[in-house]
Amino acid sequence: MRKIKDILKLRFITEISYRQISRAVDVPSSTVSDYCKRFEITNNEINEFLTQDEDEIYKQLFPEKSKADKTTSRALPNFEYIHKEIAKKGVTFELLWMEYREEEPQGYALSTFKELYHKFKKKVDPTMRQTYIPGHQMFIDYSGLIVSYNDSLTGETLKAQIFVTVLGGSGCAFVHATPSQKQEYFIKSHILAYEFYGGVPKINVPDNLKSAIISNNKKGIVVNESYAELCRHYNCAVEPARPKKPQDKGIVEQAVQGIQRWILAVFRNRTFFSVDEINQAIAPLLDKYNSKVSRHLGASRYQLFEEEKLQLQALPANRFIYKEIKIATVDLSYHVKLIDSYYSVPFKYLGEKVEVKYSTALVEIYYKSKLVATHPRISRVNAKSTLDEHMPRNHQYQNERMNPGRLLNWAMTIGEHTREFVQRRLDTADYPANAYTSIIAILNKAKIYGKTELD
Repeated sequence: MRKIKDILKLRFITEISYRQISRAVDVPSSTVSDYCKRFEITNNEINEFLTQDEDEIYKQLFPEKSKADKTTSRALPNFEYIHKEIAKKGVTFELLWMEYREEEPQGYALSTFKELYHKFKKKVDPTMRQTYIPGHQMFIDYSGLIVSYNDSLTGETLKAQIFVTVLGGSGCAFVHATPSQKQEYFIKSHILAYEFYGGVPKINVPDNLKSAIISNNKKGIVVNESYAELCRHYNCAVEPARPKKPQDKGIVEQAVQGIQRWILAVFRNRTFFSVDEINQAIAPLLDKYNSKVSRHLGASRYQLFEEEKLQLQALPANRFIYKEIKIATVDLSYHVKLIDSYYSVPFKYLGEKVEVKYSTALVEIYYKSKLVATHPRISRVNAKSTLDEHMPRNHQYQNERMNPGRLLNWAMTIGEHTREFVQRRLDTADYPANAYTSIIAILNKAKIYGKTELD
């Protein structure tokens, strides 16, 4: 079929002989002559004729064969319609096949229907080969092209990483510059992407970088725990691209190329002094990129996004807070150590391994995915955060007694002189807790000698 176009172009545009054409395209000269005479009969203008697809050209040159095909073959489905409909939410091949059979009762079986469609999909324009359901997938990657900036404090030249996401249905892109690809920045970029789109896709499709995927092989996929926590919070799944399979994320690679050309290239002669300054410069150029009308689609990414946005999941009420995760063992004092500070855990978990999730403000401790303790984050070295309900009963009692107010009240029940003595001991101690044990030992003497005598 392709040679038909080549033959007609060489004959009627390049104007070379049948014999020359025969050698050029490796087709007998009699066949070349036949094709050319059939074209002359159609009385078409050559340039317009060659703009038609090959099936239409074949029908016009060989009408007798086209008629024979129609009488002997079953009616083909409308593949352009199927390709458009299958991308819609809830639409299945079975539903489209049933609609086809209602119109064509003698049409193809379901298995052949699918096979014919997939053959059609391989022949269409490459941009149509991947079928993306609106609101279903968000593709994630970093640009290989970075943006340099000068640190305003040290004067050092640093390199900002460029995080890029694109929605499968509309191609709407989001861009965010970060100091590195470390996990905390990787997750922050995701949060900002969801807020930029005003919703959450059902599936994240990242590349296999360590901030997202620990391993992706025949044994299975292991997702980084902090990234998995983010996805649980936003109720979305992770389906990383297969290693060394660029076709799995072709849409985001195309977007990265577009971002490099339309945004990052604009910065080639510009000097920045912070990552925030880079992001401020990106924002208007990103709007311009998403607003640009695609010649292929006949609409801008923002226009297509208006429909896709309706299919995104709603943002949760609370923004995700990034937390580091550590596995720790509960020690004999029913505490876990975290960066030179200690946090209590219910004493029944002595010796157990627990999961510690911590942010700059909060520490959460989990045992087998169950939250067992929550503490405010403390920054003092060797400081302890101990909750009374985590102690054994005898420790709780002791802790209640080791309290200045309780000690003074206890001393007052013995006598005024005893209260004055306790107050002085508390005032002169370097640290009140250091005097608790000796004060309790003295006050307990009242049980042996009597309150009046002790006072």
